[in-house]
Amino acid sequence: MTSFETQSHGCESAVIYCRVSSKKQVTMGDGLGSQETRCREYAKYKGYGVAEVFGDDLSGGSAKRPGMEALLKFLKSQKNKERYVILIDDISRLARDIRIHLDLRDAINEVGAVLESPSLEFKNDPDSIYFENMQAINAQHQRLKNAEQTRNRMQARVMSGYYCFAKPMGYVYSKIEGHGKLLVRNEPLASIIEEGLTGYSCGRFQTQAEVMRFFQSFPEFPKDRNGTVRNQRVNDILTRPVYAGYVEAPSWDISLRKGRHDGLISFETYQKIQERLGGNAKVPARKNLNADFPLRGAVVCGDCDSPLTACWSKGKSKLYAYYLCHSQGCVSYRKSIPRQKIEGEFEALLKQLQPSKTLFQVTKAMFKDVWTYRLNNAAEQEQSMKKELLKIEKQTEHLLDRIVDSSSPSVISAYETRIAKLENERLVMKEKLQSSGKPRHTFDEMFEHSMTFLSSPWKLWGSDRLELKRIVLKLAFANRLAYCRNQGFRTPDLALPFKALSDNLSVKKEMVRPKRFELLTP
Repeated sequence: MTSFETQSHGCESAVIYCRVSSKKQVTMGDGLGSQETRCREYAKYKGYGVAEVFGDDLSGGSAKRPGMEALLKFLKSQKNKERYVILIDDISRLARDIRIHLDLRDAINEVGAVLESPSLEFKNDPDSIYFENMQAINAQHQRLKNAEQTRNRMQARVMSGYYCFAKPMGYVYSKIEGHGKLLVRNEPLASIIEEGLTGYSCGRFQTQAEVMRFFQSFPEFPKDRNGTVRNQRVNDILTRPVYAGYVEAPSWDISLRKGRHDGLISFETYQKIQERLGGNAKVPARKNLNADFPLRGAVVCGDCDSPLTACWSKGKSKLYAYYLCHSQGCVSYRKSIPRQKIEGEFEALLKQLQPSKTLFQVTKAMFKDVWTYRLNNAAEQEQSMKKELLKIEKQTEHLLDRIVDSSSPSVISAYETRIAKLENERLVMKEKLQSSGKPRHTFDEMFEHSMTFLSSPWKLWGSDRLELKRIVLKLAFANRLAYCRNQGFRTPDLALPFKALSDNLSVKKEMVRPKRFELLTP
């Protein structure tokens, strides 16, 4: 048994205070339990009765101590009844910061309690106070040194391409031989985030609000307490290079570099996202869009070119759905158009976009020929990209030489901005070189959804998902559709693929006449 020296201060009751520096010590060890056991052993030896046990699981430098606050509150309530001893396992368990240690000692003295520990004898003579303070300073130094060593190791990991912070959504840490802990995809969340990022980069989702609604439609995506996805969480996902397979730590002056983990998207896609976030996104989505009226905002009044709105109208026995023009002064102002009528005519219009089976097969064959041609020319493209990469590297070296020769802060800042831009171009070019001639998927896998959409867009329109209906409206038509209340849809401005297919379908076919095409001359 550990030997303990006795003190004479007339106390018969004690409270125990335990503290660990991290949650990990609570979940993976028994730090609080072992401290309590040792303090109880000491109390039994000294003949103290243990009244209460208080604990904290916070960092050593934190001034917020719910457990200590509860302990002091308890002692204040007992101040005029009995004097207590506060038992701690070690001086570092009280605090690992000299300022906090001194504040807590003053607070303990104010409530009339006495501090004791199996590891250290607390007295009020100058030598004991000096030794106690030196022990507290040593605890603080050890905490700061541990933090410095941890930070240095983390910096080295990031410089080597490893992400070593809290795992980003869509990833988990896994122990990989030769790498230690490495980020790996966490399905199905990784695929959901990948689709959201890709959709925003290509314009499928025009705003962050649309990305938010897309994430929110999946039960697997983490929600807040109110069951929604915050805009800040969406913005964090859109702006983090870790999802492109890159790491950086600006606070440590560690620039962007290729990570050891696999990205959910390419760096080129990441750059497109940043460009759109920079102010190039168009056509903001209305917040009140819903599945009841998928054409709202996509169809304009044929009389005044104002977007049609929609509403439910209450009848005698049920509700009726209508589209209508809400522009004052228009001849169709407040004139209702039954939802069934306008949406039925729209479906008929979509069915007219369906090309013949023969023409569709020809179009698919043309796409496949282009695909094969580009694969066969991959070697030439690779050489071209290598030359471009070499050119970028030479430009970077040239700018670095200019920075060395320059003494103007504004000029140096301009050069650094240009170098950062060239570095991003270099990363994109290296990424293209690595995947040159190596498509991620086969032709059928890459174009399956595109071909299905081109062959019959109205089938996609029949989906129950609102975002798919909006995709049809964006991809099939170049501009908003105009609808006349008494005449129906005007001739739509089709998107280029459907315009090409439509023109081929409408061409009148006949044999060329035997005579020459030129005008006859005498």
